[in-house]
Amino acid sequence: MLLGSDLLDQLRDKVVIDFGCGDGLQAVEMAQHGARRVIGVDILDDSLDRARVHASQAGVSDRCVFGNQTEEKADAVVSLDAFEHFEDPAQILDIMYDLLKPNGFIAISFGPPWFHPYGGHLFSVFPWGHLVFSEAALIRWRADLRSDGATRFSEVEGGLNQMTIGRFERLVEASRFRIETLEPVPIRRLKPVHNALTQEFTTATVRCKLVKER
Repeated sequence: MLLGSDLLDQLRDKVVIDFGCGDGLQAVEMAQHGARRVIGVDILDDSLDRARVHASQAGVSDRCVFGNQTEEKADAVVSLDAFEHFEDPAQILDIMYDLLKPNGFIAISFGPPWFHPYGGHLFSVFPWGHLVFSEAALIRWRADLRSDGATRFSEVEGGLNQMTIGRFERLVEASRFRIETLEPVPIRRLKPVHNALTQEFTTATVRCKLVKER
């Protein structure tokens, strides 16, 4: 549903790459709803192990494979709640382009975006707290809780690239894709004041469909 209610229908009988698949739950769901083959890609080996278990338990191991990378061309690439975590999102768009068949598409849902009240994820100790305090101050605060040596948002587990709606649109404009549809889904309680001027601060999730420009 985060990617739109009709996405599963669009993926039926397709080869799909779940980019940033995590524990594989959405990959399993796509296979259960008719995707011909789902390739889950993630950098975390523990997540991939859990994804294989989930696929086995759901009886779709024959149609779901998981790994750190793939070279197989797909009809569609799906990215759910991952784009705000990629260290180099422009490079990720290039990788996705090369993995996509000529008439394929990308379905992306990410959020909360950076200017959301809790867009700082674990750094949002109160609404917009991540915008009030500097990155250095928040990293120092986090160091009291975690001892992984992270010195920037991008270095924490999972990464955090401060993705905004505007930045995402600029990244796509500079890529080999074009935006076919883009929907900023409003925070439910802020829907009455959600518009083009306020959307950076009132959007809960961004979902979009990208196609190849050339």
